[in-house]
Amino acid sequence: MAQDFDRAMREGLADAIGFVGGALAGWGLGRQFGIDFIASSEWNAQQLLGLALIVGGCGLGRFVARRLLLKDRP
Repeated sequence: MAQDFDRAMREGLADAIGFVGGALAGWGLGRQFGIDFIASSEWNAQQLLGLALIVGGCGLGRFVARRLLLKDRP
């Protein structure tokens, strides 16, 4: 049971780090291209692209964090 708890804690930590880090990376990438979804009050194609970068960053960040934090573990 302790092993299950340990794995669940590592998975939760990997998810949290991945989601937040990925979202920040996606937002930063969008800002480099002049797309600031967070600060804009408009809804247009450019802002939706910024949102897609943030959401994509969340997924990619979670994937990378799980690969790094859960490798070589049962």
